[in-house]
Formats: sequence, structure tokens, C-alpha cells
Amino acid sequence: MARPKKYIIKLTDDEVKKLKSVIRKKDTSRTIRSRCQIILDMDELHGKRFSNEQCAKSNGVCITTVTNTVQKYISGGIDKVIKYNRNVNSDNARRKTDGRTEARIIEIACSPAPEGRSRWTLRLLEEKCRIEPDTPAGKNAIGRTLKKINSDLT
Repeated sequence: MARPKKYIIKLTDDEVKKLKSVIRKKDTSRTIRSRCQIILDMDELHGKRFSNEQCAKSNGVCITTVTNTVQKYISGGIDKVIKYNRNVNSDNARRKTDGRTEARIIEIACSPAPEGRSRWTLRLLEEKCRIEPDTPAGKNAIGRTLKKINSDLT
């Protein structure tokens, strides 16, 4: 026998309309759509009263996703469900270097190595970028830029 539900969701008519409109939009991501559908399925007033397992199976997600989505709704409401909370360090965070800086880094890396060196290192590139005021970049940003172009500096 299954455990009783810990969180009970009771949506108002306005919340149901808002969730359905988010699902219908073309630019809504799959993750947000599935979150909205989970909340609609778990609704006690308007839905079919799915259990977590049934909801997970019908939406093609795991049970943990259903549980986490319900907890997000309980803690922050619909607004927390329909928006991503991106970490500052995520891939979508603002990049440190722009195209002009990347081009300058590649130009420096492809130039002959400095006197007394056989090749460029990341630290040498970082020092060179510090000297030139228009290309401020750290060692990690330089490494990522050179990795993108498959450069091994040799």
C-alpha cells in the first residue's frame, strides 16, 4: 500500500489557466512544459488525482522529478515552477571573453613564441594579455578559447 501524499496541490482556476497557457507557448522548453503538466496532473481539484508513480509514467519523467516539482510548487508557487533558477556558474552565465578578445588571443597564440621559449604557455599568454589593455582575460578563459579551436600551442 502506498504512503499518503505529503503535499496536496489545490490549484485555483487562474493558476490552471496560467499553466495551460505556458504549456501551449511554442518557445517553452520541454522541462518547463513537463513541470507544468506534473502540477496539473497532481492537482486535487481539477485533475485525475494521480499518484507520483502514475504522474511520472504519464509524463515520461522519473519519480524524483515529480517530487521535486511538487516541492518547488509548495515552496514558491507557480512562478518558481515555470522559471529556471540558473546558477551563476552555469553554461548560460555571461562569458568573460567576447569575439574580439578571443580573436586576439588566438592571434597571439599563433604568433612566434617569446625569446627564450620554445612555445606559448597559458601563463605566458595571460601575461601578454595583461600587457595589452584591450584583451583582459584570465588563464581559464584563454584555455577555454584555445580548446574551442583545438589548439595545442605547438
